[in-house]
Amino acid sequence: MARRPIVLIHGYSGNGRSFRTWVDKLIARGYDPQSVHVCSYETLTNEVTIPDIAEAFDRALRERVGLMEDEPFDAIVHSTGMLVLRAWLTVYAKRRDRLKHLVGLAPATFGSPLAHKGRSWLGGVFKGRKEMGPDFLEAGDRVLDALELGSRFTWELAEKDLLGSVPCYGPNGDTPYVFIFCGTEGYGGIKKLLSEPGTDGTVRWAGCGLNVRKIKVDMTLSAPDQRIAFSAWSNVNIPMLPVAGADHGSILSKPPEGLVDMVHAALGVEDGQALAEWKKDADSRTTGVLTKLAKWQQFVIRARDERGDPIQDYYIQLVGRRNQGRAKALESFALDVHTYNGDASLRSFHVNLDKLDPGSLQSLSLKVIASSGSSLVAYSGCVSAATAAAEVHGNEGTWQAELDLSSLLGEREVKFFYPFTTTLVELKLNREPLPLTGPNRVCRFIEPK
Repeated sequence: MARRPIVLIHGYSGNGRSFRTWVDKLIARGYDPQSVHVCSYETLTNEVTIPDIAEAFDRALRERVGLMEDEPFDAIVHSTGMLVLRAWLTVYAKRRDRLKHLVGLAPATFGSPLAHKGRSWLGGVFKGRKEMGPDFLEAGDRVLDALELGSRFTWELAEKDLLGSVPCYGPNGDTPYVFIFCGTEGYGGIKKLLSEPGTDGTVRWAGCGLNVRKIKVDMTLSAPDQRIAFSAWSNVNIPMLPVAGADHGSILSKPPEGLVDMVHAALGVEDGQALAEWKKDADSRTTGVLTKLAKWQQFVIRARDERGDPIQDYYIQLVGRRNQGRAKALESFALDVHTYNGDASLRSFHVNLDKLDPGSLQSLSLKVIASSGSSLVAYSGCVSAATAAAEVHGNEGTWQAELDLSSLLGEREVKFFYPFTTTLVELKLNREPLPLTGPNRVCRFIEPK
């Protein structure tokens, strides 16, 4: 059977040559060399964005001899290549008809903890363009901005393809079949200094899969009594499959034969039954590896007021009670927090669930403290219809409250903790002039003289 053309898309600061090993592996498994198309794109220029690259990719597809405008194809992407292809995919619905299989090798689905480091001058020295000219030492600031943990770009992209009402990735062939792999090891040698727990050295295990939930926590005064709303699972189950012994680089340069076998089989999936059989085989290969990994989960929180404006100064804390003891803050929830540089209302929390031990919790609540930094205006809200908005206001525009999340504990479809996934939490509060009752000092009517 003739195979579809396959497109290989590299990651940040790389080029098409990084896929040399995979090209050889694909050809050894029967691919015609003429059907393997290696993409190479520009990231080390500060003015270029990921949507720019996505549209340049679309033009390159049209210009490529043998790959017609509506011709279907498969894709293998590495790291930032996932964001490029997803950005391309979400612009027009018809593009989902063209892409049949999407294999992600350590994809930066929700960015990388290294991205904000790459935006520093040191990042320019080590990763920046070395050719003399106007772009000398540029490291691709706008691409790195999108790759930063908790970025506005990855949040909004997820809302399009992972949380939209129409599935982008399904089990029946009318949307792409997606397969996600990630190495289990951080870097060795001097690069070991860059590796963080729960990563392959560059991307987080919890942040590369496409199993994503969104929780809306609406504390505004006009909200219904039901303060918490979960998004539905809109796509087919697309977990992260671990690759033992591989890191972010070696998954390209030295892929284990078992991984190549799984990818080759994935590219042959053509219907729901074949997908189910592939998943059963993949689970048998990877479950033992997965159970040995620390169970990490990523939360990305975005705080906004009722008008949609960002809340820049806020504090989030989980409070739990174990074994009939006193409720206290779960410190491990806030050990690894990154505030997105472009908008402080977006923050990424990386949580080791093994240390958090959610299974032992009898109660759980979300504590929120928000400050306007002014005595003239303040954030406000309530946690139930009976809660007065003014009861927790301070004199300097600081507001705090706790929302009970205990119903989200336990073995049920809707729950707060899922290992190896990303949960988006959208927090909404009111922003009002002070005081809440009586004349305000921001705007008032006076008697004319």
